[in-house]
Amino acid sequence: MKAVGYRKKGPINREDSLVDITLPKPEPAEHDLLVEIKAIGVNPVDYKIRSWMSAPEGQYRVLGWDAAGIVVGKGPEAEGFEIGDRVYYAGALDRQGTNAEYHAVDARIAAKTPATLSDPEAAALPLTTITAWEMLFDRLDVTRRVPGGANAVVIIGAAGGVGSMAIQLLRALADLTVIATASRPETRDWCSALGAHHVIDHRKPLVGQIEALGIGAPGIVFSTADSLGYRDQVIELLAPQGRFGFIDDPETFDVIPFKGKSLSVHLESMFTRPVMKTVDLAAQGTLLRRVAELIDAGKIRTTLTETLGSIGATTLKEAHRRLETGKVHGKIVLEGF
Repeated sequence: MKAVGYRKKGPINREDSLVDITLPKPEPAEHDLLVEIKAIGVNPVDYKIRSWMSAPEGQYRVLGWDAAGIVVGKGPEAEGFEIGDRVYYAGALDRQGTNAEYHAVDARIAAKTPATLSDPEAAALPLTTITAWEMLFDRLDVTRRVPGGANAVVIIGAAGGVGSMAIQLLRALADLTVIATASRPETRDWCSALGAHHVIDHRKPLVGQIEALGIGAPGIVFSTADSLGYRDQVIELLAPQGRFGFIDDPETFDVIPFKGKSLSVHLESMFTRPVMKTVDLAAQGTLLRRVAELIDAGKIRTTLTETLGSIGATTLKEAHRRLETGKVHGKIVLEGF
């Protein structure tokens, strides 16, 4: 089968940073679906892994953790799906990725594709949806009020893939004021169109802008980028006993300054459940099914902003380059081989 992979970690401008390769078609394990890939989403984790981690000696690493496709095979313990079903999912970090013609995925973390979406529209969603959902509802517990705090959530870096889904999930499933941060006209408009009640500029001090809204000190902050850089502002703007969550990867992060206000700090990796094989592994499939219902009911929309072309080393390199600028809003998707 056709695939895109690499051997040695490094920058995207190296000729062999991503190459077109041929690999054997995977065989589905007991809980697996074998999926013919129709479209893939590209995420920051793709370029982070490519930059940080070489493939095992003599092998290729295949990236990609977002997919929409068709079930063409099943393991003996794979339940809930039939051959020919359209599915979408985000895969697992410890397995080969979705930048390939065929991919094996644990059926428990997959769901049937929303009926109203095309494959590219669906491929934009899984990883960012799972990340946003798990942070908001499993880690930050946004439906539990912070005593004395405004019933509001601040999303730092809200125009990216995760922030775009966080805005929509909050509007669809929780009664909170959503304060998004974005700095460019197009990203501010994007956040507003997705349902943010307020959009403030993260290039300017956050505290004054939030105070000017007149709603009080928010109880929850969710940061998608540069969390260390915003740490002191977050501590100042959060209500006492508030909650702070982040998903980026600073080398170090001192949580002691959060103690004075008894602020809790939460980290999220959507790969924890599939990699650690947690007892609630199937929760990811469940939430993707719930989101599919919300999409088909018109309450959530795809975050696809551009289909860059077919799946191949050249187009994937371009997608990585764009993501590494930090200026992409929504999601970039590739379709077919």
